[in-house]
Amino acid sequence: MSLLRTDRSWRAEVRRRVPVRRLPQTPPAHLRGTWREARPARIDAAVEDALGRPTHGWLVAAASTELGHGRTLLRTVAGREVVLWRDADGSLLAGPGACPHLGAPLADCDVVEGTVLCRWHGMPLGRAGDGAWRTFAAHDDGVLLWVRVGPVEEGVEPTPLPVLATRPDPAGAIASVISLPAVCEPRDVVANRLDPWHGAWLHPYAFSDLAVDDRASSPDRLVLDVAYRLGRTFAVPVRAEFTCPDSHTVVMTITGGEGVGSVVETHATPLTAPGVHPAATVMTEAVVATSERTGFRVARSLAPLVRVGMRASATQLWADDLVYAARLYELRRAAAER
Repeated sequence: MSLLRTDRSWRAEVRRRVPVRRLPQTPPAHLRGTWREARPARIDAAVEDALGRPTHGWLVAAASTELGHGRTLLRTVAGREVVLWRDADGSLLAGPGACPHLGAPLADCDVVEGTVLCRWHGMPLGRAGDGAWRTFAAHDDGVLLWVRVGPVEEGVEPTPLPVLATRPDPAGAIASVISLPAVCEPRDVVANRLDPWHGAWLHPYAFSDLAVDDRASSPDRLVLDVAYRLGRTFAVPVRAEFTCPDSHTVVMTITGGEGVGSVVETHATPLTAPGVHPAATVMTEAVVATSERTGFRVARSLAPLVRVGMRASATQLWADDLVYAARLYELRRAAAER
């Protein structure tokens, strides 16, 4: 009995120190019938719950790393051209993307001591604005750049800050961001993320042993156990929770297994104004990874290289998922036109 306890303790310690498990890639036969769990009514209910959560007008415009000092960045958000730049103290500023002088696009302009100098004639534009040209509320959360230009929901007041997800301490994390466009509405990107059941089928190279915990889940929260694949033989099992802080955002938080506290934020920013078709949306995904393992400290020292791999992996997944989102949009538009 003593030897048995010792053996079990040793195995438990190995499992604690080495999160990788031998989990061969799930054969299709093992997944037969799982489509019944992805009930359309259940997914629709989760999407409708998410759509009821206000953005207060805030939408993601870009990654924080895309905007340095001394130059402007031009983006289209909800049908509007928006120029982004940094003030003299490094804080984020945003305003209409057309110069009020003669309508020049304020892309790639010089910024001197927080003032944008239009490339056409040098008109200076800053925090104080000029006539009808006024800055928008803007926020840099350290990973993403936000602007308050979206439509504010009926009966909802604008807020000084966006609804932000809880993230790991940035000092001990690695963050990476990708942005990809799609012909769809933001709700279609949200619907894709609120359907975790497709993961093992559409992304067998990335996920296996995926199971939603119905007892822990609710209309506003999905809890699941899933293994992230490391090739065809090995995987890392984790427990994850999906929530929607606002109608354009889905946050996956690792609550058990390797990387507890890590988050994957999916933000859907409309390019087109509401009601314009065909609709266009930019999916921005921010991964903020953390771990208490010693090896993760080494990974942080190699963060620029690690981010390359993180972005490549996320891009591969969303290449499939944005086809999925675009298809949902196409079907909904076809049904509406009948």
